[in-house]
Amino acid sequence: MTLEGRVAIVTGAGGGLGRQHALYLARKGARVIVNDLDQATADRVAAEIVSAGGAASGCAGSVTDVDAVQAMVGRALSDCGRVDVLINNAGILRDKTFAKMSLEDFRLVVDIHLMGAAICSKAVWEPMREQKFGRIVMTTSSSGLYGNFGQSNYGAAKMALVGLMQTLALEGEKYNVRVNCLAPTAATGMTEGVLTPEQLSRLDPALVSPALLPLVSDDAPTRAIVCAGAGHFARAYVTLTEGVFIGGGPDAGEQLIARWDDASDPAGSIVPAYGFTQAEREVASAA
Repeated sequence: MTLEGRVAIVTGAGGGLGRQHALYLARKGARVIVNDLDQATADRVAAEIVSAGGAASGCAGSVTDVDAVQAMVGRALSDCGRVDVLINNAGILRDKTFAKMSLEDFRLVVDIHLMGAAICSKAVWEPMREQKFGRIVMTTSSSGLYGNFGQSNYGAAKMALVGLMQTLALEGEKYNVRVNCLAPTAATGMTEGVLTPEQLSRLDPALVSPALLPLVSDDAPTRAIVCAGAGHFARAYVTLTEGVFIGGGPDAGEQLIARWDDASDPAGSIVPAYGFTQAEREVASAA
């Protein structure tokens, strides 16, 4: 399986995981636009791809800068005629407990991860819809899916990206624009000091990037969350239990406490096709 003829933008691709994503997609045949804050860094990764026989160009700019992102996408459309793949990888960490975290650091992390992905996705959305093909990958995290101590800002942003994926996947479906999430675990500058040296030794970022192929291929799924690290791959789901009907009597809260285990029972859980599935089930139960 190759990506010959496809044009891919990878944000935050000057090093770490983003660099490995860019190298991997290029090896699979895609023409890669390497985005980074620094032009020289982006050009260095692009040159690495070209020297290996691939096609790439570097493009500097912050993912939070609307004008810079639009210019990057415009350049890709001008030079390549299309944009097929967007890998929203750019991000930062500002880890502290919530008690010690400033709101400025909370907002900064949310802006770069969430708003950066939204800005980049918005820039490619119409071109992808018009060409009836698009593959967008959001970078979520176990910190968002399940929580991690000291990462309230990062976790909030990463779970928000799952919500963004869910809705964009529904809105893009009839245009063959498929949107998925990748939850990577890798030894990068962002994980130094978070994981032990022994753990980091097993978490080569290059072992994550193959998870991109099923998410950007012609037969890609949509609304998938793939967890990848150390050569291991798994799927995560946002599920809804069957639940129980209690009604709205004066003791409904007490009854819910009494039947908490029944409401929480994972047997019969589903993955809703859309958000209103919850309301539909609730109304049906009440009827």
